[in-house]
Amino acid sequence: METANRQYDICGIPLDAQYFDVSGFLKGADLPQVGEKAVLAVFQIHPQYCGVLECFAQFTDLFICDHTQVDTPGLEWVILRNGQPLFPYNKIESIVNPWGYNNYTFQIRLEQNSKLEFAIFNRGFTRFYTGDDCQTDLEFTIGKVGGRLIGRYWYNEAYGNLPHRGESSHLGNAVHRGF
Repeated sequence: METANRQYDICGIPLDAQYFDVSGFLKGADLPQVGEKAVLAVFQIHPQYCGVLECFAQFTDLFICDHTQVDTPGLEWVILRNGQPLFPYNKIESIVNPWGYNNYTFQIRLEQNSKLEFAIFNRGFTRFYTGDDCQTDLEFTIGKVGGRLIGRYWYNEAYGNLPHRGESSHLGNAVHRGF
């Protein structure tokens, strides 16, 4: 009977789906130099699991000091899936989902083994500073950036009979491995 199949509980997302919420910050000397990329947050979907990316958030100390400072010219925010830009979040040049606010949610499907990265590319921004406080006296400087990825993941029965890489196929159903 299909009602017993957990894949039909919430529009394809099982009731026992787990949440992921990963984030990271960079400041001072760790901020990317011109032409460099820095990864702010990473999440890896494991074999036999799939999921959805539901939200992301961005942080700069400049925005926290002055909420009108949403532009980040020269800094490009990008969400990567398996090393490739994830459309439509492949080239963001401003704060569109500020950290700490009710952000817009969405659902972008993630297949098994997907690796998500929230990265920032420095395409020409040179106004970083190394202080700890808001620099309201310095025009348009950033001392700290952050990124956050939020979503859900679950065991996918469609992949359940596939052996893990390196294991022999005589094992039948692969065993759920802890993270």
